[in-house]
Amino acid sequence: FSINHQWDRLEEFDEFTTTLSTCNEMNPAQNDPGNFQSMEEADEVIYTYDVKWVPSDITWAHRWDVYLKGNPDDEIHYFSIVNSLMIVLFLTGVVAMIMLRTLRKDITTYNEMQTLEEAQEESGWKLVHGDVFRAPAFSPMLLSVLAGTGVQVFAMAMSTMTFALLGFLSPANRGGLLTALLLLFVFMGSFAGYYAARLYKLFGGKAWKKNTILTATLFPSVVCVIFFTLDVMLWYQGASTAVPFSTMCALILLWFGISLPLVLVGSYFGFKKEVFEVPVRTNIIPKTIPDQMWYTHPLFAIALGGILPFGAVCIELFFIMSALWLHQIYYVFGFLMIVLFILIATCAEITIVMCYFQLCNEDYQWWWRSFLSSGSAAIYLFLYAVWYFVSKLEITGFVSSAIYFGYMFIIALGFFLLTGAIGFFACFWFVRKIYGAIKVD
Repeated sequence: FSINHQWDRLEEFDEFTTTLSTCNEMNPAQNDPGNFQSMEEADEVIYTYDVKWVPSDITWAHRWDVYLKGNPDDEIHYFSIVNSLMIVLFLTGVVAMIMLRTLRKDITTYNEMQTLEEAQEESGWKLVHGDVFRAPAFSPMLLSVLAGTGVQVFAMAMSTMTFALLGFLSPANRGGLLTALLLLFVFMGSFAGYYAARLYKLFGGKAWKKNTILTATLFPSVVCVIFFTLDVMLWYQGASTAVPFSTMCALILLWFGISLPLVLVGSYFGFKKEVFEVPVRTNIIPKTIPDQMWYTHPLFAIALGGILPFGAVCIELFFIMSALWLHQIYYVFGFLMIVLFILIATCAEITIVMCYFQLCNEDYQWWWRSFLSSGSAAIYLFLYAVWYFVSKLEITGFVSSAIYFGYMFIIALGFFLLTGAIGFFACFWFVRKIYGAIKVD
């Protein structure tokens, strides 16, 4: 209601009494157009609220059941999962066809080649066996760092979902989920260091110190810069949601005191470990890649690869966005866990399919493309965030808009690392598997 409140001012103390003549037991609040608060000139505005106490037989332990059980949106969640499962079943069918029919036929044909003439006439993915494990031409260092950080995000997501399913993250504890995400990300730093080191060693890299430091600092630095910039804006506006300086110091201490040492430990064991075993040798002279058709262009393949992973999670994403920005409660972690597994399967399968077609066209530069194909789902997520901002939210002002897009960019960046790492390691497994099944002289 808009109410121009009236009260009795005590002149000697220049204060007003707590009993308002426009809102009390005898005169309840009314949305009277004749008594709206005037906005034409500066004036005191009194904000009030009413509390109505209603006796209840519900015990304290079950006070959240009304929100967590009997959710009317359950049918939509089921529809979301069925929709996602259709995508996964389609992709599984395609991958199964490739693995069982095409690949078996290819491997049998390649292994039965006896004469030199037959070997010289070979075509398809076997032809690039001498180059398929060649280190990426563009920044193998950056790729190993991104893949390692993606493993860290993946471990954080799986751990958080497990704790949520076991009931450790109660909605009564506000901020518990965010705290769990931050702490688990920090404690999973050793996974990032280990896998980044092993990949970098596979690529023949020597600057292991630089690799370790980049793995520990690249993603957290980007997040920290965005977060600190937004926090400065909130401080300048005098907002109560600004993060205190002591909390910022605690976050930096977590980063340098726990995460960085864990990444160093993971990198140490990663570099001490044997190099990833690959089934074929890499030729000294790289093979020339033949001209490709327009539909095999990297940009087209990358843009296409992110559609299905995003489509598998887009309906569930709507509820998560509503919980983030419209103050709704999201606590259906069982559904979210299923959707996460569906996302993993979709990213892995779409990347394997795209990689197979790429290798059949004798294009062996699959390292970066496998990461970016599934990782491009993050672009669609951010575009969805733009649509959600325009159609669902009524946010005005530069600072409020900057906070929305800043946080959504951080979420999209984390999603990029997660989906990219899933696609990359699935593709790595697939390529090692198929080239390990053929005889190469």
